[in-house]
This record gives sequence, structure tokens and C-alpha cells, in this order.
Amino acid sequence: MQATVRLNGRVLWLSASAEAMTRQLTGETLTRAEAGMLRDQISTDEMTPARACLAFDESLGDYVYVGLRCHDDSSDAAGVFPVTQRAVREGGFALSVAGLRRGKGSSREASPFAERCAGIRIVIAESFERIYAQNCQNLGLLMSTDLTLAERLQDGETIPIEAFLEDCDPLAEAIVRSGGLFGYTQRRLSGDIVPPQPAHAPGPMTYGESIIARALGVPRVRAGDAVFVPADWRFSHEYVTPMAVSFLRHAYGDEIPALRDVASVLCFEDHLTHLDAVSADGSRPPQIVDAAQRLGTVQREFCAQHGLRLHGRAAAGGSEGICHALMLERYALPGQVIVGTDSHTPHCGAIGAFAFGVGATEMANAWLTGDARLAVPGTCLVHLRSRLPAGVGAKDLALHLLHLPYIRDGRAIGQIIEFAGEAVAHLSTDERATLTNMVAEIGGLTGLVVPDAETVRYLRERRGIDFTLDAWMESDPQASYAHVIEIDCASLGAMVASPGDPGNGIALADLSAEVAIDIAYGGSCTGSKRDDLRACHDVLAWGLKQGHRVADGVRFYLQYGSEDVRAWCEAQGYADVFKAAGVTMLSPGCGACVNAGPGVSTTSEEVVISAQNRNFPGRSGPGQMWLGSPATVAASALAGYIVGFDQLQRDGFASHPVSHPAALAAPGRGGGGASHAGRGG
Repeated sequence: MQATVRLNGRVLWLSASAEAMTRQLTGETLTRAEAGMLRDQISTDEMTPARACLAFDESLGDYVYVGLRCHDDSSDAAGVFPVTQRAVREGGFALSVAGLRRGKGSSREASPFAERCAGIRIVIAESFERIYAQNCQNLGLLMSTDLTLAERLQDGETIPIEAFLEDCDPLAEAIVRSGGLFGYTQRRLSGDIVPPQPAHAPGPMTYGESIIARALGVPRVRAGDAVFVPADWRFSHEYVTPMAVSFLRHAYGDEIPALRDVASVLCFEDHLTHLDAVSADGSRPPQIVDAAQRLGTVQREFCAQHGLRLHGRAAAGGSEGICHALMLERYALPGQVIVGTDSHTPHCGAIGAFAFGVGATEMANAWLTGDARLAVPGTCLVHLRSRLPAGVGAKDLALHLLHLPYIRDGRAIGQIIEFAGEAVAHLSTDERATLTNMVAEIGGLTGLVVPDAETVRYLRERRGIDFTLDAWMESDPQASYAHVIEIDCASLGAMVASPGDPGNGIALADLSAEVAIDIAYGGSCTGSKRDDLRACHDVLAWGLKQGHRVADGVRFYLQYGSEDVRAWCEAQGYADVFKAAGVTMLSPGCGACVNAGPGVSTTSEEVVISAQNRNFPGRSGPGQMWLGSPATVAASALAGYIVGFDQLQRDGFASHPVSHPAALAAPGRGGGGASHAGRGG
């Protein structure tokens, strides 16, 4: 690798100002001061929107940043999108600079790969999300959190390579110096390099650290250890598998080495199985549908070639199930290590599995080596005192957590989030899965609940497994935590998150006006479990007894997380209630959550209340998306405006008209402009 770095191209300051972005994209070179406030919390949905991810080759470079939302004096709350297709690639940019929490959201490696394909070779930000940062290193992009480096490079200075390695652990440095993870793996498979192993004396560990230590066969691991941890399960889905396959072929040609332990490799076709349903009206160009079909074809051929288990499309339409749902329902066990190509892989932490998301490069390498790169992080203990009040669920708790300063400011990025306390003890495994699933929105590595009697019950009743808890399955009383969050759950109420970011949490009781809705959606890996649909059923059954169905003008979609969930709901008689209430039922799949199924908005004026986990700009259509619990989504569908079930039971239905107050979209927060003042200029 080169000893020094010199900028061979232009600097793109990812500004919160649409005007500053347009000036740069049309050829003007700006200084940092002229660029103004930099965008914070740029999600991978903005870097490469869902439609761009249908590409898995160099053409991705045409789409980088096309979903970037900015503001100017004339823009409305929805913002403006100044980056057009091919603008970055044709602009000759080699370095891009952002503010805090760059790369939050989905684990899609398409984002840094698109940057690389567009000519970007250096990415700088005040802070990075874990998966995005690791993906950048794996692809050979240089990174730094020192914004002054961008100014120095723009001024023509030559910078020592060590300036871009200051934030790297020894393993990360070796990967960067090898030109990326494939270069490192080739050296590893040839015996030229041996991955590091911790050598600590025995000592107290958190539950998560104990899982890693046992997987490595060492007495102890500590925060900061950089390792390759053996995985019990490695899974991928059709949105990512083709890119991982293309990376393998690029690195090895037609002579791809044998995959390690194929019985522990799973593939899923779940993200795009409903795309046809929302494309039948011609709203999606045929080439998009064709591209989506190619993704599935590449995955099916790869599975057939290597003898991999594929959970594909179901006979009744849609999928067998969402990957996280099926992993929890059929495969994961307490104490296992699981890696998947989706940021919501921590879903399986509900039963005490150490599950985390990885990018396409890491999965391709994991197929070859059987293990995954991991820098052991600190652990944040979320201690949940008391019990949640009746009518308040795990989704409300998750939205409350997301708006806390420690989490919203990015201080939990990359950490293990361990949930404990009386409130957790009284949550079902489905509800626990909502908490661990949404650790992805927190920015954590994984979410964990120490297995207990509820875990044993779940495994016995759902999967017929008589599981015995081992003595080591707990956090040592003397274990060290990076941070502790204490929450009195008895004081919590129903929550929503206003459009733009899951961290835009608002107590339902504090809404300043009633927000009329056009669409209600109960689905995604977060909102389509048994308990989620039970909550919707209970609200709708109550509504029917009051003589109410889904409100006029509202489209309410409920989606099963798996065929197992569908069968259970039908056995409970839920389908009859859903039909009577006017709900449109959908077969399993990710669907609307990835802008690829019924339930997406089609215009910017439409307002959606959704039980999914993310509401980044454009993720599920151009409309204004609010997040809420399944019960809140169902109650809002009955009322025609956003309302909690307890309030609906107490106060009845509003008799006065409601409207779509755009001001409630919280402009300037989350996915919008910068989240604090006084920087960037």
C-alpha cells in the first residue's frame, strides 16, 4: 500500500444546504466554510436508495447520494434532493465529507461500493456507523474522523497513510494495508498471515463477551479485541447475495474456493417477492422489475451450485418468511454466534444469540472461512425497571430509547446492547425481538437478552426443543459496562416517531394536533410476529364491537412475518376479524419496508403510520411516514388519524375533521438537516 496519500480529484462536502450541493455538482469548488453545515446522520437509504440496490456491479456508481435530503430557504419539511443520477461520478470527486453518524441504517454494502464505483477513494466524517465503516475498510476505502484532513488534501498537501489508520485496531489496519478484506483473506488462506487471538487471564465478562470467548476457545475477551469469530450460522438474502457472489468472482474468477461448512449457510428470498404487486400498474419501470428478478436468479443459481439451503418464495405468494423471523423461529439457539447480511440480524438476540449484521464482502469471506470479523465492543446495559403499563409495548419502549441523547448522539454506536430488568422478565420473546431488532436503529453491534425461563418456554412451545440453560449464560456481577441506561418503565406511554428518522420520538400524548393518515402498515421483521398481529387483532376486534371498521379513505395492510405466523393466526381465527375490519392481508416478505410491496406511499402528500423499524426519507415511498407500535397502527387505521389504543378506548373517535400538518414532520432532525448548530462553517 502507498505510504502517502494525495488527492486525485475533487472534494464533495455533503452539505445540509441544497444550494451548496448544487454548486459543487455543477463544477464549483467550495471550501469547508462555503459548504456550510454538513449533513449529520446520512443513512445508507439516502446514499443508495432501494431502487439503486437492484444493481450489484459498477453501475451502482451512477446512483450514489441520489437520495440525499437537503434543505434551503424555499424547501418544505420534506426537503429537496439535489443529487441526480451520475452527477457524482461525472463530477470527478475523490473525497466526500459528512458530519455525525455517517452511514446509519441498513447494512447495505451497496453504499460504500457505489461511492467507490463513482470515484470516491476517501470518506471522512465526524463519526461513522459500525457496519458502514467496516464495509468501507473491507472495500479498501480510506477513512478518517479528522475533518481537517479534507481541507489539507483540498489544498494539495500530501498526507502520510498513517493519518488514515489512527482509528483502526490492528486487524483493521492489516485489512486496510492489504487493500481490503479479500486481500487479507487471500493472505490468510495461503498461510501468509494468522488472525489474532486474545490472550487474557480469566476474569469477569458480560454475557455477550462470554459468548465470543467460548466461540474463540479462549478464557476471556475484552473490549477492543479484534478477532475473527467462528459463526454457528451465516445467512444472506437476495438483496445482498448477488453482490457477495460478484465479489467472490472478481477475486477468484471461476475458481472459487470451496465454501466452509455449507450446512450452516442459509439463503433467503424475502426482500423483493412483492415487487411485482406494486409494479403491475406500471409505476415501476420494467427494467427495475427485471433487475429484481435477476437478483433472485443469481441467488438461486449460487445455492444450487454450492448445495446451500434456500428459503424461497412460498406457494401462496410472497416468501416462506423474512430471514430474521425464520432464523428465530427455526434455527437460532442461546449462546450461538449468527451473522447475516442485514442490519436487523440482532433480532435473534431475543433468545440470547449473539447475532450481528455484516456486509457483502464480509459474508463472501465468511462463506470461505466460517468466521466473521469482529472488534469486541463495550456493552451498554439498558436496565428496565418496573413493568410496562397495559397497552404500552416493546415498540413504544424502543422509540423512547431512540430519542434519548446518549443514543441519538451516536454514543451507543457499535456497542453490545444488553437488556435486563423486571420489564424484560415480563416481556414475551416476540416483544424482546422487537427490542433487539431495533438495536440496528440504535447503531449497536447486537442486542442481547440473557436467556431465562421465558426463553426455555419459547423454545419448547414454538420449536419443540427442551433447552437447558447453562450456568455460564449470564453476565458476571463484576462485569464492566461502558454505559448504563436506567428507565422506569412504569412511567412510559405510547410513542410515535415523526417522519424522517426513528429517533424523532414523540409521546402520543404530546402530539400538538391530530394527524390524518392515508395508509396504515403492520409488517416488516419488527411488526409481523405473532404478538404483533395479536395486538392488531385485539384492537380491531374491539373496534368491530363498537361498530367500526377501517376508516374511510384509509388503506390498512397487515403482513405475516412467515408462513408459520400465517398458519398460527389462521388457527386463532384472526383472519376472520381482519377481513371483517377491512384489512388487506399480505403474504410474508419485507415488502413496503424496502419500498417493494403494498403499503408504500406513492406521493409526497400521503401520510403513513407504520409498525416497521425505519422511516428514513424515501425508504417506503415519497410520503410522510410515522412509526408506531402495532396497537397504535391498528387504532389509527380505525380512527383515520394517529391515536393510541388506550386513548381511543377512553375518548372514542374524533367527531371533528383532522388534517395533514406538515409542520409535525420535525424538519431539521434526523434524516433532514444537521442536528445541531455551530459547526461546519
